[in-house]
Amino acid sequence: MINVALPGIMRSFGSTLVQTEWVVLIYLLTISVSLLFWGRFGDYYCKSRVYLIGMIVFSLGSLSCFLATNVTWLCCFRWLQAIGAAMMMATGPAIIRNNFKPEVLGRVLGLIGVATSLGLMLGPVISGFIIHRYSWRIIFLVTVPVGLFGSIFGYLSMKPFAMRRISIENVFSFDWLGMILWALTISITVLLSTLHETFFSDVFLFGSSIILLLIVFLVKVELKRKKPFVPVSLFRNRSYSIAIFCAALSFAVLFAVLVLMPFYLTYVLDFTSQTVGLVMMAAPVSVFIVSPLSGLFYNRLGARLLTTTGLAIVGCGLFLLCFVSVTSSVIDVAWRLAVLGCGQALFLSPNTTNVLQNVGPEQTGVSAGMLATARNLGMLAGVSMAGFLFEGIFSKVSGGLDLSQYNSSQATNFLIALRGTFVFAGIFAIIGAVLSALRTGRGNCHYH
Repeated sequence: MINVALPGIMRSFGSTLVQTEWVVLIYLLTISVSLLFWGRFGDYYCKSRVYLIGMIVFSLGSLSCFLATNVTWLCCFRWLQAIGAAMMMATGPAIIRNNFKPEVLGRVLGLIGVATSLGLMLGPVISGFIIHRYSWRIIFLVTVPVGLFGSIFGYLSMKPFAMRRISIENVFSFDWLGMILWALTISITVLLSTLHETFFSDVFLFGSSIILLLIVFLVKVELKRKKPFVPVSLFRNRSYSIAIFCAALSFAVLFAVLVLMPFYLTYVLDFTSQTVGLVMMAAPVSVFIVSPLSGLFYNRLGARLLTTTGLAIVGCGLFLLCFVSVTSSVIDVAWRLAVLGCGQALFLSPNTTNVLQNVGPEQTGVSAGMLATARNLGMLAGVSMAGFLFEGIFSKVSGGLDLSQYNSSQATNFLIALRGTFVFAGIFAIIGAVLSALRTGRGNCHYH
């Protein structure tokens, strides 16, 4: 919903594109940095309470965004909104894992995939309607009553859950150094990935060196901790490490498509905004249909077969998208996006279940946080990768032009850049499928 509103926000505040982009960037960065903290905090305290407080914080952040008087305050309130979102994202899957039996967990997480796809389907449509009839501010306002109602209903539903007290011993034993190193690593990585013009420059090489040193230091520190902030030791489990990496990979290739396809539909095919929204719905509609089936099949087939097949289908969907042209119809594009969505749906819930079933109950919070962080970093990586590859190829074949200088005579060059980017993303999806095939056993072994 917010992405659709960015042009209106920029016009309303008279802000630059870079300033306006931070409305999205601060949200993603805050979530990426804080997810593991809230996952670990939920393990210490109470997952359901953290989740409900997060819903309230998100609602307050949304109300504050509605009242923002300039883009700086809007970014500050988006930070508050992101804190609430991170609290919910880090503890939600762990609550589900702890309250459903293993034999039905895959089916339940499949239903979460349905809810996710509904959000993806309805978000752009609702946002477009609100902006057309009212103002971008109303987008933030509509989430307030939903959040408040959800928090009240959640409190009544989860009231019996025990709440632990945070002791002084827990505060001092908390891995604050690990948290600081993790926050620095993620922050520098995200900020460096947004500076496309610095790629292969001295600044990029220096930043990459700093990140590498931070990672090495982080791993050494965390391996010595009894209760590490980052569960480095869990990555010794091959199924767990593959599942986390593939989660990031799946969202990276998905967002490479989601960020570029609207430009293709608008610039090359000259579709209206309403038509673009309908075409882009093809992927979440297929997720809506396939997700419950994927969760159901998990209990019979395990994670390895489903996740491998899912990522292979994602790769096929990306290669099929390379065959779109200047004369493609709505159906030509939509069915290819649907193939991509089917693969993503087949992959997601078995992979999530695989992660949560390979850790003990006391580690579900931090594992859910790690999984959500991987997905979020995948989104950022996908957007960055797509922008870097597409801009580089388009500039080279068009004689140094930028996408903002696009006209109909550049349609062929646009398609060359689009296909090159999708081929690259498709190769990554196939690599993910190969890695998924290397999971131990059927990929649904339980923690003992």
